[in-house]
Amino acid sequence: MASDDRLRLQVYMAKCGLGGRRYCEELITQGRVMVNNRTVRELGTKVCPDSDIVQVDGETIEMSDKLYYIALNKPRGYVCTNYDPNEDSYARDLITIRDQNLLFNVGRLDKDSNGLILFSNDGEFANKVTHPRNGIEKEYLVHLDRKPDVEDLKNAVKGLYIDMSQPYRILRFSFVPMRRDYIKVVLTEGKNREIRKIFSFLGYEVKGLTRIRIGCIELGSLESGKFRNLSKREIDGLLAGKTSLNPPRKRVSAAKKTVKEGKK
Repeated sequence: MASDDRLRLQVYMAKCGLGGRRYCEELITQGRVMVNNRTVRELGTKVCPDSDIVQVDGETIEMSDKLYYIALNKPRGYVCTNYDPNEDSYARDLITIRDQNLLFNVGRLDKDSNGLILFSNDGEFANKVTHPRNGIEKEYLVHLDRKPDVEDLKNAVKGLYIDMSQPYRILRFSFVPMRRDYIKVVLTEGKNREIRKIFSFLGYEVKGLTRIRIGCIELGSLESGKFRNLSKREIDGLLAGKTSLNPPRKRVSAAKKTVKEGKK
């Protein structure tokens, strides 16, 4: 492989299914990565996939010949991590494929929540979906202990300083017909337990939280605990930056509309 084909270490690790680039960068700076038996902490390090030996926590990693893109309907009680000594129910274990060990969760969904979570071994894909600058929408069905007040929701859209750091906010909300204590909420940032913290701060109890959409991908009729492969259209949609299911239509001014109608 030519020198120009060498990859940044974190990019190579992502392509090996270790996780998104940001997670791989953390592994490097923590001193958990070795290249040719030498510990490397510099993020600018480059490696040759054909000749360099890369190890993470003592285990040699290699790029996979196949990329996986999977949607799972995670039940409550399962954690979205590949290892935690305090847990024994892993969401990834519900995905029964030969290369299950290569998969990592794309984004987070806490133990007490259920619904749509993506798994892949493509780090670039994971970075595209999870990085806040890409604005990929995540939609949730939230069950509260009572009907939420509209002013509370408007304040959540403006932003709430819950822990005096960056504001916690929702992008938009909508009520569920005939279900007074249910609401749909859309986020683009996805801070840790953001929805739960927002409603707790406003004085509500979250009795249930289900993610029903990520960008152009819907949970749909996928049964709890089941998984499916993403379609090429869904994958291409996320990679192309399709942030929502139905992007807002462009408004046509009254003048332009009149002109168009006159040409008919």
